[in-house]
Amino acid sequence: MSAVHDTAPPEQTPAEHIRSVLARAISLSLTVDGQDVDLIGMHSVDADGRVTLHPPAESTLALLAATSPADGLAALLEFTDIAPTALRDRVRARVTLSGRLVPATTGIGAALRLAPARVTLRTATGIHEVAPDVFALAAPDPLAVEEAAMLTHLADAHEDMVADLVVLAGSRLPHGVVRAMPFAVDRYGITLRCEYREGHCDLRLLFPATARDATEAGEQVRRLLTTPRCAHHHSARP
Repeated sequence: MSAVHDTAPPEQTPAEHIRSVLARAISLSLTVDGQDVDLIGMHSVDADGRVTLHPPAESTLALLAATSPADGLAALLEFTDIAPTALRDRVRARVTLSGRLVPATTGIGAALRLAPARVTLRTATGIHEVAPDVFALAAPDPLAVEEAAMLTHLADAHEDMVADLVVLAGSRLPHGVVRAMPFAVDRYGITLRCEYREGHCDLRLLFPATARDATEAGEQVRRLLTTPRCAHHHSARP
């Protein structure tokens, strides 16, 4: 009996997707006080998704942190989620958090914490607004931090496995694929970017069971390749 269902395949909620992007981000773009600043390795995200900026001492941002009013500064933070593998159109998502930056007590120099008023996720499939309280209660996907290492290993060391995964799509994938690369992975499945001479589409293959960590995700990929094709729930989108 086929396990293909008419309902939408399981995937991260927009709030979980946002938390996943923040969990692996090492940089962000900040707009505050009429200035645009790119920050690399200067922020942290706590268990509730609160973003704290840790500017270098004597920097303009540190001065703002030290002199900001009690009700904070209007600010916008943007995180760009980029696929770790070398493929076309690597931007997978953009997350924007807008609100007010307020002084934060961290014990390590001046710091500013964002109190978000608006949280937005932009992907190839659309724009999603997420309420700040829903965002705070969500958790990142358990594979979020390890995803880059998993995808680059699959691309660099297992090209044959990637090719075999593409075969699982059967007739649902348009003909003419010239290259396929790992694009994303989460606890529910793996997505491949299938490139054509012009354009591309993304192929998502659901795991037979939800993965709780990288080890289980690797096992689920192997199970995909040994499960009868009719049992796979997959989709391809441009």
